[in-house]
Amino acid sequence: MSDATGANGPTEPTGTDEGGGADGRRVRVVLVDDHRMFRTGVQAEIGRTDVTGVEVVGEAADVDQAVTVITTTRPEVVLLDVHLPGGGGVEVLRRCAPLMSDAERPVRFLALSVSDAAEDVIGVIRGGARGYVTKTITGTDLVDSVFRVQDGDAVFSPRLAGFVLDAFASTDAAPVDEDLDRLTQREREVLRLIARGYAYKEIAKQLFISVKTVESHVSAVLRKLQLSNRHELTRWATARRLV
Repeated sequence: MSDATGANGPTEPTGTDEGGGADGRRVRVVLVDDHRMFRTGVQAEIGRTDVTGVEVVGEAADVDQAVTVITTTRPEVVLLDVHLPGGGGVEVLRRCAPLMSDAERPVRFLALSVSDAAEDVIGVIRGGARGYVTKTITGTDLVDSVFRVQDGDAVFSPRLAGFVLDAFASTDAAPVDEDLDRLTQREREVLRLIARGYAYKEIAKQLFISVKTVESHVSAVLRKLQLSNRHELTRWATARRLV
């Protein structure tokens, strides 16, 4: 299986006479995650269309692949990882904004990530995702979440819903982290990987950029945050639960 797959072109949702979930419904889904084994596992868990009603019509492993596959297949729902090479899930949402706002056939996004950091959750919700669930979710609950998002509902893992409501409803809570907001999306990606202990060469390989570019991003992050070295940077990122 290649890292990016999809149908030959946009198709209308299939009818209930070809099988589906318990109520005969069908939903077309694209999986976006940079871990091939995870995508394979999700496909095996929820992609039995005759049982679950979920038809996986495409996969992608980075931002560019995701935008291409989503544009080509026009699924009802995209299961989107937050941390992706090429700009992260927020960049996918930004580039797919016209598809999300299509009144006739909207493409809706459900974040599916190992991260439960508030900054990640709020970022993709602000970007237009309809919900956010963690990878501890069961297959049955994930199928239910996909159909709910298809219907336009907002879906969150229980412990995440509280601080999403706080972030958007509380007049006391700051809407953004001003320090973090100074960084570009790519600088945030480099920041996280540095804080996780990755070497420059490993970061370059992960993000498909040169080592020199990584060094430039690190220098920019240190300058913008007024930090001196990667150890201070790691402490800064850890304090904000970005790691």
